[in-house]
Amino acid sequence: MWSWETFIDAFPFVIEGINITLGLTVTSYLLALAAGFIWLVLESTPSRIINFFFHWIREFIRSTPPLVQIFFLYFAWPEVPYVGMTFTPFIAAMLALGIHFSTYISEVYRSGIESVDQGQWEASKALNLSTKDTWMRIVLPQALPPTIPMLGNYLIILFKEVPLAATIGVVGILSLARTYGSNTWAYLEPITIVAILFLLLSYPSALLIRWLEKKMNNRFEKKETKVKVSK
Repeated sequence: MWSWETFIDAFPFVIEGINITLGLTVTSYLLALAAGFIWLVLESTPSRIINFFFHWIREFIRSTPPLVQIFFLYFAWPEVPYVGMTFTPFIAAMLALGIHFSTYISEVYRSGIESVDQGQWEASKALNLSTKDTWMRIVLPQALPPTIPMLGNYLIILFKEVPLAATIGVVGILSLARTYGSNTWAYLEPITIVAILFLLLSYPSALLIRWLEKKMNNRFEKKETKVKVSK
């Protein structure tokens, strides 16, 4: 039966884990952003063998559950001969989630770059622009806006996957809620608090992503209009 007294008592206990939950989300996401670019580069080399090799590694990571990958890095990786090492629960979860989501983010990068019209690349060559100027002034301003919604969505999805880290002892809000429940035999209120916290954090993030997407699209449209007028 629901008890407001238990809810009020559990809230400060559960919310102590919010820093761990948010910290794991941010660090995993930053790793995913960086590793996603590395996947893109590795699969874009002139060598077909290298492309094929890293393509199937990425597909293997995408096709296995993140929970299995968390368990592998925390429990199994230390037993790998010669290369195995022991990770703390936080580091194991960060690496597993970051690498897992990087395989999806690399495709977001690829789709953004491929959305740039081929004529833009040809115009850059015709104007004799350097590689840096081509990417910074032509490609990225056009490739970035379409990727904002997907990158934002993966951030929110990653945030919702972070509770998986509780299975190896990362003390986030879900882990503390479970601890409170095991100590008091009251699970309804602390688990409800976890659900509310995830809602309060993820929904405003979704609204912010939509706002940022519209703002960048408007900026790009204004720049495109100026270019047409100048012509």
